[in-house]
Amino acid sequence: MTLAVVLGFLVLAGVAYALDIAQNQGKVPRATSVGGVDISSMERTAAVDKLQKELGGIENQVVTVRAGEKHSELLPSASGLAMNFQKAVDGIPDASLNPLTRVASFFMDPREQPVAVDVDDAALNKELERVKGELSIAPVDGALAIENADFKVTDPKLGQTVDPAQLSDAVQADWLDPAGVEVEPQVVEPAINDQVIEDMQKGEAKTALDKNLVVKGDKDVTATLDRGAIAQFVSISSKDGKLVLNIDDAKAQELLAAQLADSEVPGENAKVSFAGGGKFVTPSQDGNVVNWEETMKDFDSRVRSDDKREWEAAYKPEPATFTTEEAEASTFDQVVSEFSTGGFSGPSGENIRLVAQTVNGAVVNPGETFSLNGYTGPRGTAQGYVESGIIINGHSGTAVGGGISQFATTLYNASYFAGMEDVAHTAHSYYISRYPAGREATVYEGAIDLQFKNTSDHPVRIDTSFGGGQITVRFMGVKTVNVESVNNGRWATTQPTRMTVTDDCSPSSGAPGFTTSDTRVIKDLSGKEISRETTTTVYDPQPIVTCG
Repeated sequence: MTLAVVLGFLVLAGVAYALDIAQNQGKVPRATSVGGVDISSMERTAAVDKLQKELGGIENQVVTVRAGEKHSELLPSASGLAMNFQKAVDGIPDASLNPLTRVASFFMDPREQPVAVDVDDAALNKELERVKGELSIAPVDGALAIENADFKVTDPKLGQTVDPAQLSDAVQADWLDPAGVEVEPQVVEPAINDQVIEDMQKGEAKTALDKNLVVKGDKDVTATLDRGAIAQFVSISSKDGKLVLNIDDAKAQELLAAQLADSEVPGENAKVSFAGGGKFVTPSQDGNVVNWEETMKDFDSRVRSDDKREWEAAYKPEPATFTTEEAEASTFDQVVSEFSTGGFSGPSGENIRLVAQTVNGAVVNPGETFSLNGYTGPRGTAQGYVESGIIINGHSGTAVGGGISQFATTLYNASYFAGMEDVAHTAHSYYISRYPAGREATVYEGAIDLQFKNTSDHPVRIDTSFGGGQITVRFMGVKTVNVESVNNGRWATTQPTRMTVTDDCSPSSGAPGFTTSDTRVIKDLSGKEISRETTTTVYDPQPIVTCG
């Protein structure tokens, strides 16, 4: 090639270079795109218009954000994100003056330039907080339990979250990507994880279960709590993100007490009874029983330790609270209380007479609970009881022993005014007018009992008298209290319904039901109030019975 040709080519190239610079001065460089829109060699104002036309409204298209298997969505326009096309175009530098670069630009694919976005940080952070929550998975604590003297493990579950800063950067950088925004999730360990479970299972819990607890008592009696027994009072729970070994001292004491019972000599109160017309005293006996407060001292640490798991039981005397001397000195010449009822039929009267005769002379010693069913035993034809009226299935009927509830009501009221503790009593299902409302009792052999406890320091003797159409029950002993009954009226009246009975029928005109309450006020002999207790009774309406 001659020098003239080379010089000519250079002149032409120089002219072309100069023309290219002149023609494209201030324009967007060749091979340039923004948001996937090619704006090569365009006047910058026209480039802004093209971007606005093709990308305008993109802020109103939902963007999917993913982290692992979780995803969320956000709307850019509601998240403080807005396109700034002018800023995007203004941010594109002028074309390079390097001739080689300018020549290469004719053959290059468009290069993506950053999209300029205006960001409202407050609005974006608010939305990203919601998105973060939807991309997160709360970890699930594992658990360790003791079942059938063995361990049951509930596996923990990992959670996930996303770093707020990474989430913000990713959303701002990639929200225009049609594929959405991808954020790397971060694993969140549960507080009670595999290691915590293993530490408890192989540590404190294992120590508690693996070795017997042995308590040596008097009379060569030994109590042994093996793994199965220990599992009954040791449990594992979670608290504040930790596993906690719980020890139920009361349950453990119950298990030990059953085994150490033969090592104890229980204290027994004296008993007064009357036989053959005279007073008879069964002597009291002081006892020697396990001192559980001392025996169970440091029990918690024993369970949690490999050693100290065998120790001696401590004992303490258990003196009688009602001694032989007190029993011998007891008197029964004061009327502590008495109560009478009447209005019973012939067959009922025979049953009342018989049960009164059975109970007559019964003594309730201090601390004892009297049970009417327990004291009389069976009340059937073999014992001389006859058929009489009862309440059955909500209406009147007959059965052997009918009428004994009248004696129960009389006995209940005598115990009431004696200040006895009401252990068990049951009112009739509907009101019987010859009894005080809210202060009466029924019994049924084997099912419903009347029980009261003598909480005084003196024994009482139950004396009964039958005759003249009345049954009277007196409590004889030492009077220490005065008792007042206050009836609080009747309310919530309910009307009777009609029913037809074919078998064992007693017709009835019925009576309304109601609710009432009775307040018992107990005072000492000087008039100082000791206690006040209210009992509420609901009576069903007595049905209108037609025999058919």
